[in-house]
Amino acid sequence: MNAPINYWPQCAYKTLQVSADNQLLVTDDFLRTYLLRDELNLVPESCAVEKLLHQRLTQNPRAAVSETEIAEMMDSDIQENYRIWLRYRTKLLTASSLESFYLGLFAGDGVDVPPLFVNQLVQIFMRHILGDKPSAMDARVAELFFRSQKMTVLEDGLVMSADHETIERNAQAPEFANIVDLLKQTTVTMKSIDLDVLHEDNIDLYWTRDSNYDFAIPLNFGQTAVEHFSKLLAQWLNHFLGIEVKITPLAAINDPQWVWHVGLDAASTEILNALYNKDMVEANSIARLICLFRLDFISPNVALPELTGKPVYLGMAMNHDKLLKLKPQNLLFNLPLAPVS
Repeated sequence: MNAPINYWPQCAYKTLQVSADNQLLVTDDFLRTYLLRDELNLVPESCAVEKLLHQRLTQNPRAAVSETEIAEMMDSDIQENYRIWLRYRTKLLTASSLESFYLGLFAGDGVDVPPLFVNQLVQIFMRHILGDKPSAMDARVAELFFRSQKMTVLEDGLVMSADHETIERNAQAPEFANIVDLLKQTTVTMKSIDLDVLHEDNIDLYWTRDSNYDFAIPLNFGQTAVEHFSKLLAQWLNHFLGIEVKITPLAAINDPQWVWHVGLDAASTEILNALYNKDMVEANSIARLICLFRLDFISPNVALPELTGKPVYLGMAMNHDKLLKLKPQNLLFNLPLAPVS
């Protein structure tokens, strides 16, 4: 597919500007998209004060808003929604780029931005990194970065990943007893939505349903999706930190000199820490590990001197509820990087 593809249009990527150094810049149109979200958009019950404020911000989304003005709104939930968004807006406009804002979120004492907003930013970054002509498999795998996945281990050992929200919304159809039954089939029709396993024969279907998040993918070692995920991790790291790495999927970590690891989510962090410390790890915990990777630095002199020439191991795991909740910021903040002089 040679023509540019406008996929994930709801993430508002197209409303942003791109700087000369390939960073994303906030625009008025980007800020306006938040005013159209359910949390801030007008409803028939909106009071006069809310309507006036919404109109003023639509005209000028950077306009100053006083606490007195917010307090005069009739709905206390709307008041709090505006307070949250205005704090978020202030930080967005203070940062030099969207990337700088995102990095700053995790460099302080805690993230005070709603997870929904953070996930939207990650989707925007993945949209930017992938560009206008990605492969469909790259786009589907990129969903792991910003949408929780429900993991299901089939009888043949195949580990299937499907969008958790989509599963929750549709898996209650009476013809399916559970998610295993749902995912065993190549194509499942539920209500008005198809849940397909993405593979070479149907790969182009992704572009007709890119905003539906309704394709499942296998994530076992050796699967195509895992290879694509490895490359996206390297691109993610390069975009934010400007360093080149090679990330290779592994079946297991067999390294007596294992010195550093990064969990890509809370579950894998806990499991890898225990394995590294040679603690007793139960078999059911090991079974929750989905993928392992080896990261090798290509850029010279970026790792701590004592880590020169040594790999970093990465892990990805489902939690006790069989959910994969990736924390892509972990890769940016937990590598053994040398201080920048």
